[in-house]
Amino acid sequence: MSQSSSVKTAIAQSWVASANTGVTDFPLQNLPYGVFSTAAHPQPRVGVAIGDQVLDLAALEAAGVLTPSAASRVFDQPGLNAFIALGRDAWRATRARLTQLLDAGDAKLRDNAALRAAALVPLSEVSLHLPVDVPGYTDFYSSKEHATNVGSMFRDPANALLPNWLEIPIGYNGRASSVVVSGTPIHRPNGQIKLPDAARPVLEACRKLDFELETAFIVGRNTALGESIDVAHAEDAIFGMVVLNDWSARDLQQWEYVPLGPFNAKTFGTSISPWIVTMEALEPFRVAGPEQNPAPLSYLTDGAAHAFDVELEVRLQAEGDATPTTICRTNFRHMYWSMAQQLAHHTVSGCNVRVGDLMGSGTISGPTPESFGSMLELTWNGKQPLTLAGGGTRGFIEDGDTVSMLGWCQGNGYRVGFGEVSGKILPAKAR
Repeated sequence: MSQSSSVKTAIAQSWVASANTGVTDFPLQNLPYGVFSTAAHPQPRVGVAIGDQVLDLAALEAAGVLTPSAASRVFDQPGLNAFIALGRDAWRATRARLTQLLDAGDAKLRDNAALRAAALVPLSEVSLHLPVDVPGYTDFYSSKEHATNVGSMFRDPANALLPNWLEIPIGYNGRASSVVVSGTPIHRPNGQIKLPDAARPVLEACRKLDFELETAFIVGRNTALGESIDVAHAEDAIFGMVVLNDWSARDLQQWEYVPLGPFNAKTFGTSISPWIVTMEALEPFRVAGPEQNPAPLSYLTDGAAHAFDVELEVRLQAEGDATPTTICRTNFRHMYWSMAQQLAHHTVSGCNVRVGDLMGSGTISGPTPESFGSMLELTWNGKQPLTLAGGGTRGFIEDGDTVSMLGWCQGNGYRVGFGEVSGKILPAKAR
């Protein structure tokens, strides 16, 4: 379904009044999943966001109102993996049931004061946790604009794209252990830096710390070693999406990436938003992606539209500044390689994937300077510094800076949002 057809649909209303404002990230049309705790109940469990509230799915499960599994309690868990492993039919049935329970015309939860008091928690009172246990993390390099900018910066602009880029979704296997939820502070990394006129590298704190604006998808099923996922059915194996910040140490990266690619430049932290927006919630915003030329090999081709109209924004706030500065606005629909193609290529070798695996999109850059998804591009490797609202300038990220990313799909009178992923940079730890 295209966005143009979706706007003709009547806007469903919830008895949770804050879900009906038209500007909340979490209307009835969204219902993203996350993991939360409260001071009164510190055990992390699964919930969905609705307006300015969190619906405690573990409480509904205990009351017998929501039973996705007859064999086990999948929501009274510190991660979504057990629920995700139930499969696509369970995801759809649970979403339908939640939509019914939260609909303005349904009395079952609306008029049950005791259950409502137990299951509905103000978002302002919760602590949010990493929503899934991440067994593996892969990051792709799928924005043609980003790859062209980087290639122009460090190679011949006439041959910015390497010969394989238009044929294959390029990626690398990252470090799952350093994936953290929004709000987790990140220490500036130490590592080897090769200064331009030096004979040998030195061990120093990163001088060129960067963000990379990305999304990521959560793998929804296990595959066996040797099994591949067909591109036409790849989205059936995707549970949902988050916004991702791939923190990057550009000076470490420039020295270490030849011949095997990024290592310490990428392993010190990857931040994700706490709410997973499901593929069903994103369906009304499906659009065609960029034209692919040359035509991909057959295992990457199925003719369907696999891009999504997701607006994205990056804000940078220096320590001491009263307000953040918006430094980037772009859209996920610019991505050259789709999530379906990424997953099909990832598994074509027989690489097995697992429930909860995180697959980063790669930096999402658009065609205009203000839509570039990294400081490397926005400042052209520090040569054209940005001016912040507080009067300071930035070539790269400094200690005390907070970077925040937001993503949303705009419907007719509602928006399906991802919330925010943010992180503050702390000084490097003493060596």
